[in-house]
Amino acid sequence: MKATEKTMANPKDLPKRVQEAHQAIEKFGGRLLDWNLTLGQYDAVAKVEFPDDYTAASFTLAIAKTGNQKTITMRAFNETELKHIVEKIP
Repeated sequence: MKATEKTMANPKDLPKRVQEAHQAIEKFGGRLLDWNLTLGQYDAVAKVEFPDDYTAASFTLAIAKTGNQKTITMRAFNETELKHIVEKIP
């Protein structure tokens, strides 16, 4: 995620915003597995789990409306999924 000027105007509110994120994600049936403040190109990285990709996309669009951050999403595959993927390689 990249924080917007709106978020960085009150950086001391970040812990509260992370807690609010937990609640918002849970309302969509997901879980916030990990959240890290980062240095470099992005301001934070969150590892989130949703029931399916449609729900993840809906949540991403919903939080975009707040104007607090710009999100970059990527689909990650766990070890079990990786095994299924490589089994399909001829």
